Amino acid sequence: MMKGISILGSTGSIGQNTLRVVEHLGDLRVVAMAAGRNMTVFADQIAKFKPDLVSCEDEACAETLERELATRGASIPQIELNENGLVVVATHPDAETVVSATVGAVGFVPTLRAIEAGKRIALANKETLVMAGELMTAAAAASGAEILPVDSEHNAIHQCLRGEKNSEVRRLILTASGGPFRTKTKEEIERATREEALNHPNWSMGDKITIDSATLMNKGLEVIEARWLFGFDADQISVIVHPQSVIHSMVEMVDGSVIAQLGVTDMKHPIQYALTYPDRLQNCLEPLDLAAISSLTFEEPDLGRFPCLGLAYRALRTGGTMPAVLNAANEVAVRAFLDGRIGLAEIATLNEAVMNDYESVPADSLEAVLSADAWARSRAIMKLQHSASAV
Repeated sequence: MMKGISILGSTGSIGQNTLRVVEHLGDLRVVAMAAGRNMTVFADQIAKFKPDLVSCEDEACAETLERELATRGASIPQIELNENGLVVVATHPDAETVVSATVGAVGFVPTLRAIEAGKRIALANKETLVMAGELMTAAAAASGAEILPVDSEHNAIHQCLRGEKNSEVRRLILTASGGPFRTKTKEEIERATREEALNHPNWSMGDKITIDSATLMNKGLEVIEARWLFGFDADQISVIVHPQSVIHSMVEMVDGSVIAQLGVTDMKHPIQYALTYPDRLQNCLEPLDLAAISSLTFEEPDLGRFPCLGLAYRALRTGGTMPAVLNAANEVAVRAFLDGRIGLAEIATLNEAVMNDYESVPADSLEAVLSADAWARSRAIMKLQHSASAV
């Protein structure tokens, strides 16, 4: 019998790669899918994979989707809307695995509901654990849900830890490509354009995560996520810049041994690993050509040029709802940069200003996390408006 999966964010980069993996494996059925506003791609996906249930952002999107499906001669599945639709997709009774691949905080509640329902979660939405790692892991412990990371770095750590005892681990080492500004000066980063920031040297990703990679905020969020995925504190999680992106992450053991996971830079590998774990199956990728790799280099991240990474460590050490506040402020700041309202370096400035205004509280309830998220967004928007009016 084919196993059912649901996909949150099917039209994004991770969602599209997930569907390619589903095609390759051949023994999975997509029972439900959710997308935002890209109804042309969504209609193509629905026509091909024929899910029972889908969700999109609003009524206008649903009307567009129905027209798009009609032009393809495809049957129209049950259509749900907005966050409620995401929750319905995430908790579909026939879905054993939920691929959480939405961008930003919108995936938080649906992923929590899927965890509470005992689903296996293939997690690509890092904001979920950044905002409420304590809440999510407690819910997983209660329901028996399994959380398997799709992020290449956490997926690599998961592979390195197979068969190892946490007590024998000295530290986790997350690798970072360094992004498009690894060799740029602070002044050059301050002058960076939208196009330059979106030109990632190694990975093809969505706009938000690409900007986060340019500021190293992406790595900071991954540090917070790693704390909850693997149970190590901030002092046991390190970041090293590795420009070639061949080693996806490493684990250093107490005896000095370092275990590394290497692979091609293609997200279909970690997606398939999460979907088939604990089994390993033949994938559709070319193998890593070790002889073609001329060198592997490493360098310490520069917190002076990339202060967002330091802010993430600060949020993790503060604990409580501070990571949720940082995440929310960063989403507002990245959107402002993409819209041309602030410079790249001002993302960190805005994030820090919002954090400085906030007194963290325990992140022990859904209400506490959502309240912190809403407060931070409001405060970040207010600061942007004040800054704009002062110019």
